[in-house]
Amino acid sequence: MSWQRPTRLLNRDFILLWQGQFVSMLGSQAFSVAMIFWIKQQTDSAALLGLGMLSQWVPAILLGPFGGTLADRMPRRQILILADVVRGVAALSLAALVLAAPGRSGLILAWLLVLSAIMGVCDAFFRPAVSASIPDLVPESEVTRANSANRMALDVSTLAGQGGWGWLFNVIGPGVLFLIDGVTYLFAAVSEAFIRLPPPPAVPKSAGWKEAGAAFWREVKLGLRYVAGRKGLRYLLFLAPLESFFMISIVVLLPFFVEDFLRVSPGWYGLLVGAFGGGSFVGSLVAGATSLAGRPRRWAYLACAAGFGGAAIAFAFARSPWVAMALIFAAGVMSGFVTIHSMSLAQLTTPSELRGRVLGLFETLGLSAMPVAAATAGIVADLLDRNIPLVYLGCGAALIAIAVLQAAKSEVRDFLDWEAPTEGAEPEAPVTPPA
Repeated sequence: MSWQRPTRLLNRDFILLWQGQFVSMLGSQAFSVAMIFWIKQQTDSAALLGLGMLSQWVPAILLGPFGGTLADRMPRRQILILADVVRGVAALSLAALVLAAPGRSGLILAWLLVLSAIMGVCDAFFRPAVSASIPDLVPESEVTRANSANRMALDVSTLAGQGGWGWLFNVIGPGVLFLIDGVTYLFAAVSEAFIRLPPPPAVPKSAGWKEAGAAFWREVKLGLRYVAGRKGLRYLLFLAPLESFFMISIVVLLPFFVEDFLRVSPGWYGLLVGAFGGGSFVGSLVAGATSLAGRPRRWAYLACAAGFGGAAIAFAFARSPWVAMALIFAAGVMSGFVTIHSMSLAQLTTPSELRGRVLGLFETLGLSAMPVAAATAGIVADLLDRNIPLVYLGCGAALIAIAVLQAAKSEVRDFLDWEAPTEGAEPEAPVTPPA
C-alpha cells in the first residue's frame, strides 16, 4: 500500500486508526474492571491488587525508550498490529482459563499477573508507535485536532467503560469481560492492517547481534541527545512527570477527602472522577476546536497549567460536593487542554525519524509518576494525620510553581510559540545517527 500525505483530517487511514483505538480502549476498560474486582473477590488483598497494576506499569515504564527507538526503525504499522494481536491472544487465553476452570483461582491469579506484564510490554512498544504515526495520518495543520479526537475517544471509553463494565461484571462475570477485551484487540489489529503509513528510514545491516545491539543503543542515546539539545522540549518533557505526580496524588487521596471532609457517601467519589473525565473531554474538544498556535497557545497553555494548581488549592477548601464537582470539572478541562497541546508540539517539532524515540520518552516519563505518586501520597497523608486539605494545598502550590517556572524560561516560551513553517520554507535537515 503506497502512502501519500492526507489533505484532510477525516481521511480513511486516520478513521481506521481511530476506530480501532476506540474499540480496543473500551476493551481495555473491561479488562481493568474485571481484573480489579476478580482479585478483590478472590483474595480480598489490596497488596495483590496493587501488584496487578504494578505488573503492567513497570514494563511500560522501563521499556518505553526502547519501544520508541523500535518505532523509528521498524514499520510502525507492523508494531501496532503485532502489539494488538499479542494482547488479544493473551486476553483470550485468560478468558478461556476463567471460563473453563473458574475454581482454579491460584492458576488464574498467576496467569493474570503474567498477562498484565505482557500488556505492559506491548504498551511500551504500541504507545510510541501510535503517537509517532498520527502526524503522518493527517495534514500538519490538523495534528492538534487529531490528538483531540484520540483523547476524546479515551475519555469516552473510560467514562462508559468504568460504569458499564462495572455493572456488567456481576451480570456476565469476569471471563466474558476478558473475552470482550481480547476480541476488541483483534478488531483493532484488523483495522490497523489497512492503514497506510510511510516506510521507516533504511537501517544499515549489522554483522552480528553485538553490532546490532550497539547500533540500537546508539539510536536510543541519539533520541536522548535530541531532547537534551532542545531546551524548550526538554523542560516540558521532564517537568511533565512532576506535574503528573501532584495531579495523581490528588486523585489517590480523593476517597478519603470525599468521606472525611466533604462528608458524603462513597458514591460521590465516582461522580467526582467522572466530572474530571468529563472536564478532560471538554478540554480536549476545546484544544481541537480552537487549534491555537503561537503566542495565543503559549498564554492559554500557561494559564491552564497554573489554573490547575489554583483549582487544587480551592478544592482543598471545598466542603460542598457540588463546589468540589465544579472545581474538579474545571481542573479536568485545563488538564485536557494542556495534554493535547504538549503532545501535539512534541509530535510537530520532532523529525519523523526521531519521533518514536521522543514520544516513547514522553510516555515513559508520564507513566513513571503513577506508581511513585500512588505510593507517596498515602504515606505523606498518614504523616500529616490524614490532613488531606493540607496535602492538596501543597500539590496546588507546587503545580503553580511549575507553571511559573515554565513561564520564566524563554526556551519554554519560544517552544510554546512554535508555528508551522510557511509554505515554501526550507524544511529542517533530517537527523542522522552517528556512525
